[in-house]
Parts: sequence; C-alpha cells; structure tokens
Amino acid sequence: MAARRWIGLGFGGSIGAAVAVQARINGELGARVGDGVAAATISFGSGLLILAVVFAGSGRLRAGAGLVRGALGSGELRWWQLLGGLSGAYFVACQGLTVATIGVTAFTVAAVAGQLASSLVVDRLGWGPGGRTPVTRWRLGAAVLGLAAVLLAVVGRNGSGSIPGGAAGTSVLLVVLPLVAGVLVAWQQAVNGRVGAVGGPLSATLANFATGTAALVVIEAALLVRRGGFTRLPTEPWLYLGGLIGISFVALAVAVVRWIGVLLLGLTSVAGQLLASVVLDVAAPTGSGLSVPEVAGCALTFVAVAVAARSRSSSLEPRRTS
Repeated sequence: MAARRWIGLGFGGSIGAAVAVQARINGELGARVGDGVAAATISFGSGLLILAVVFAGSGRLRAGAGLVRGALGSGELRWWQLLGGLSGAYFVACQGLTVATIGVTAFTVAAVAGQLASSLVVDRLGWGPGGRTPVTRWRLGAAVLGLAAVLLAVVGRNGSGSIPGGAAGTSVLLVVLPLVAGVLVAWQQAVNGRVGAVGGPLSATLANFATGTAALVVIEAALLVRRGGFTRLPTEPWLYLGGLIGISFVALAVAVVRWIGVLLLGLTSVAGQLLASVVLDVAAPTGSGLSVPEVAGCALTFVAVAVAARSRSSSLEPRRTS
C-alpha cells in the first residue's frame, strides 16, 4: 500500500509536468492559427481519434465502456459525471487563448490557485472517489495564498508591458480565464475518478475526450461561420501532440486519484506543473518571458501547496485516545 502511494505521488508530479508541456504546445498552436478554440479542438479531436482506434482493437476496453453504460442505467453513475470533458475542453481552450501572451508560468499560477480553492468544495461535497474531506483552517489558508499568487502574476504581467497597448483589463482577463479553468479541474478529476472506478481509466478518458470534442466542435463551427473559413495550419508535427499528451495525463489521473485522493493528486501535479512551467518559460519563453513578480507568485504558490499538504498529513495522523 505504501509503495502504491509513493508511485502515485511520482505519477502526480508527472501529470503536472505533462499539463505544462501541453499548455506550451497548445498555446503555440493557438498563436500560429490565431484561434485558441481551434487549437483546443485539434488537441481534443486528435486525442479522441487515437482513443477510438485503441478501443476498436481491444475487447477488454469495449467491455469497460459497457460497464459504464450499465452503471448509468442502474443509477450507480449519474449522467453529469460523464461531463468532465467539458471542463477539460475549457482548460485546453484557455491554453490556446492565453499562454502565448502571458506565458506558461502565469497560466500555471492562476490555474493552480483556482484548483486549490475548488478542491475545498469538491472534497467537502465528496464528489471524488475518496469521499468527503473536511475544510480546515490550513486548507483555507492555502486557498488564500493561492489567490495572492494570482495577484502577483497579474502585477508582473501588467508591469512587463507584454500586453499590446498595456491594457490592464486585458491582462486581468487573460489571468482570470485560467483561474476559472483551475476551479473546474478539481471537479473534472473527481467525476473522472468516479467513472474510472467503474469502467477503468481509459473508459473515463474516452468519455472525457468525447464530451470535450463535441463541445469544442460546436463552438469552433460557429466561429468558422462568423470568420468565413479555415486558417492555414502549421506543418510542424510537434504542434499536434497535445491530444496524445492529454490522453496520458487524463488516464493517469483517473488511476492515481483512487490511490492518493483528489487533494494529494492536486498537490503533486501542482508541484510538477510549476517546475515544468518555469523551465519552459526560461528555455523557450513566450511573450516577454518571466518577470520578478511572476517568479514570486510561483514561489508563493509552492508555499500554498505546502500549507495544503500539511493539512493533508495532519488529517492522516492517527488520533490518540486516552
């Protein structure tokens, strides 16, 4: 059991790093085509195509999908628990809309703050496979620190002058979008974990990509009608790896959330996401790169994660009885 827990923690960090890499890829693709929703549609659509091929060749996976259908019919699963992909679609669309302008680190800090705050509600309501988790002063403090980190990121981006025209309102909006995406991430992980407990990680991943792709196709179709046609797509193959990366971290998250819970999954993925985002913004910067307040916001987010982790470790300590 202890070995599985440590493996789960390592996978959690890998999930976060993969999210940061996907954000960089989809952000670049969105900037190239001038359409963040198109980048998200390509990412989700390619992931769904890969999953369709994999399921077509595996009777075991199709049986898992059948278990999910049966659970829906019996009431073990609710229909809304299959809609985690809508949150994923919004998250990926935010990558394409904001990362090229605000950078991976600012995007990550904002998303992490939203995730820390929303985990309070998700765990308190018991939406994840681990059941209800009480709201403690430590966890509330972590959420407050996370929001303070977002404010630092906004200050850093406003002061850097990377937003065209220096519009503070635009900068705030570009940070609020991933903040909301982070709020939705904890709910997505919780409901995907429920589906995965019934039909397996890849069945939950298939549901995630199917609902997300459907929503994005509808939105992008409306945008294309308004714009009047397609944009020329770039030819670099690496720009189309977002879907494959998404499959890997969604499936891993579905499996790992049952081992370590929603909170610890969020904490470990946050750590991997932050480390990878800083490395990416240093090695391959977008916009004006990193600013001092953004780095400070990243550090403050680590503090928020540590505070929330202390809450988790305290709750796991056995109570002494007299």
